[in-house]
Amino acid sequence: VSTQSTWGPDHNREQKRKKRSGKWIPRAVMVDLEPGTLDVVTASAVGKAFKPDNFVFGNSGAGNNWAKGHYTEGAEIVEQAIDVVRKEAEGSGHVQGFQIAHSLGGGTGSGLGTLLLLKIRDAYPDRLTKTYSIYPSPKVSDTVVEPYNAILATHQLPEN
Repeated sequence: VSTQSTWGPDHNREQKRKKRSGKWIPRAVMVDLEPGTLDVVTASAVGKAFKPDNFVFGNSGAGNNWAKGHYTEGAEIVEQAIDVVRKEAEGSGHVQGFQIAHSLGGGTGSGLGTLLLLKIRDAYPDRLTKTYSIYPSPKVSDTVVEPYNAILATHQLPEN
């Protein structure tokens, strides 16, 4: 048994990079179709930890519509998001894989999330992808289309 673990110090270096000031910056790309949610992240206590260039956002949102997130509004910014992902991957010594956290109830997380996953799999077919998908609950759902968005997204997830 090796004493070297993939979750040891080298793993942390792959997920983060060091600034000249000595602080660690997460290798994260934040994507949303409306700027408001990313503004909340930026203004939060942890917002300064993220690189501002790695925030990719649209202007109008997906309006809780999977198709808008996947085919129209999301398609307009997905290449910009992939460029940021590519830049982060090239800055890493060795990319092992990608993690995506998204909600499947809304149009952005379900539509743009699955589109982004598709583009990452096309660009990096030999790398692992892991999704953390949040499914809507009928107890807390605020729109009637959340189950439909989740079904449409779930159809895409196993394929990618």
